[in-house]
Amino acid sequence: MRQRIPVPDVLLQVDSTNRHLAQKAGAGLPSDVSCFAEQQTAGRGRRGREWVSPFGNNIYMSIYRKLNIDITAIGGLSLGVGIACVEALSGLGVTGIGLKWPNDILFDERKLAGILIEVTGEQGGAASIVVGIGVNTRMDPVEAKAIDQPWCDLAEIGTNQELSRNLLAARLLEGAVRVLDRFEQYGFSPMRDHWNRYDIYLGKRIVLLQGVKSISGIHRGVNEQGALLLECEGSVVPFHGGELSLRQTVENRRGG
Repeated sequence: MRQRIPVPDVLLQVDSTNRHLAQKAGAGLPSDVSCFAEQQTAGRGRRGREWVSPFGNNIYMSIYRKLNIDITAIGGLSLGVGIACVEALSGLGVTGIGLKWPNDILFDERKLAGILIEVTGEQGGAASIVVGIGVNTRMDPVEAKAIDQPWCDLAEIGTNQELSRNLLAARLLEGAVRVLDRFEQYGFSPMRDHWNRYDIYLGKRIVLLQGVKSISGIHRGVNEQGALLLECEGSVVPFHGGELSLRQTVENRRGG
């Protein structure tokens, strides 16, 4: 059984919780050390995008783990963490949420939470992982003007009980540690059906964007490594995260 999760650092302000732990990792940081911040001055999302991080309202957290698996076997970890986030939120009464491949939690097709996983290591050796999670709990509308995509927060969604930010933070941390434990032992494969259950675009026509290139097809779920399965012209092709971005087609957004 894994030892008790260390008490997290709680910071008033930091450039990025992921960067904070990554910088400490080189000094022999033990696994499952985590940190939370009231504000990030340089919060980051996937593909280098800014994660708007005003003071005192939302959740910004990261956890470090040195995984005894090859760096090439990391595919699917962000999906597993996404499942943990949905289950933590659902367990506290948040309904109507789902997952967008590879690392977003959505409500009504608007972003509620996101995951950023950063990996260091060499092929053939252990991988050092920093898992970052950001959740919009009560976003300031003025500061939210800097967000460049549809978004929502928990205050807007509402729950069937009063939601404690501290309790949600604890549930997210516990869930992330469980996923890391399971992933280290079994990989993503046992979580695949859970992901497909929460995937809001499963079976829908989508577009994958890679720079100026776009690929259209029917989303057929994910494989045992966490790659998205896209049906294009009668063939099902796997696509891995990298620089890909998923969009729903206009026809689906209109209900067609």
